[in-house]
Amino acid sequence: MNAMTRTVPATMAAVLLTGHGGPEKLVYRTNVKVPSPAPGEVLVKVSACGMNNTDVWVRQGAYGTEEDAAAVSTWRRQGNTLVFPRIQGTDTVGTIIAVGEGVPPDRIGERVMVDFSIYNRDDDSLADIDYMGHGRDGGYAEYQTVPAQNAHVVDTDMSDVELATFCCAYLTGEQMLERASLKAGERVLVTGASGGVGSGIVQLARARGAIPYAVVGKGKEQAVLDIGAEAVITRGVADLPRAVAEVTGGQPIDVVADLVGGAIFNDLLRVLRPEGRYTTAGAIAGPVVQLDLRTMYLKQLQLHGSSQGTRADFRRIVGYIEAKKIRPVVGGVYRLSDFHRAQADFVAKDFVGKLVVVPDAVAERPA
Repeated sequence: MNAMTRTVPATMAAVLLTGHGGPEKLVYRTNVKVPSPAPGEVLVKVSACGMNNTDVWVRQGAYGTEEDAAAVSTWRRQGNTLVFPRIQGTDTVGTIIAVGEGVPPDRIGERVMVDFSIYNRDDDSLADIDYMGHGRDGGYAEYQTVPAQNAHVVDTDMSDVELATFCCAYLTGEQMLERASLKAGERVLVTGASGGVGSGIVQLARARGAIPYAVVGKGKEQAVLDIGAEAVITRGVADLPRAVAEVTGGQPIDVVADLVGGAIFNDLLRVLRPEGRYTTAGAIAGPVVQLDLRTMYLKQLQLHGSSQGTRADFRRIVGYIEAKKIRPVVGGVYRLSDFHRAQADFVAKDFVGKLVVVPDAVAERPA
């Protein structure tokens, strides 16, 4: 290995995705070869990695194709880069313990948060983008190699677990708000607001000076109010537009940030003011929706699809963390060896914020 290193073992524990299918396709192994950093890369000793919906949908092959919404397909519909076995996990936090050729050796020892995006262009275009955990191995492991430029030191006293709640969810949320041009003083309705991305959007809207309203599952209302929602609506109300009007006092909704889709899609467009903006990066209640085009064109609405984020988005997230404008919402912590239970709990959605996985050796350290 042409690299400056601390002591690095030959093998590690990791969770391998071995194919599309059920949880049985996730295999915990302790004899996986530790990767070596290529030129321009660093080796990170992972201390925490947050969980995301994308992990589940990629395992299930639930992204469909443009020709067949029910087809088994992975996240990247054009030019698939997923090969099996693959180590998933986007939200890596850890310590640099080795550097590849061309990376200053004084980076060894840095605690970093990893920008998981694989940027295939020099500019900030998202037209050709991939991510760690899909196009290359991610952080559900004890070690991970990443491009040095993707490993960011964050000036914060947050723990590694807390820091691992931000990357994918908040980057996704920030790009959604950026595409919708959410401005200070505007009102935004957030669906799925108790999840990782949704709870992030509530805080990111506040960081912009906007006013977030939230749609949440029963029993999660107070938790979402506590992180900054102006008011909450319990999911499943009979008349969503009326419920929104009641909590806003009849004030208009400028932006809908939707992570749910499904049956409420057209109601969300009805909620928007004329010339309002709809932005989405998920569809946990169903990706195929009904749209009354008259609602869209008579109100002159803008509809934005969004996925991941740009380098500039990531820098803003780091800035918000360092300025303490956003805070972590940890819904649970699991050992890497208990990954099946972690993902089952993730799918059940009986939590607020983010679930985080830590290597067993980290979990066993004295507090």
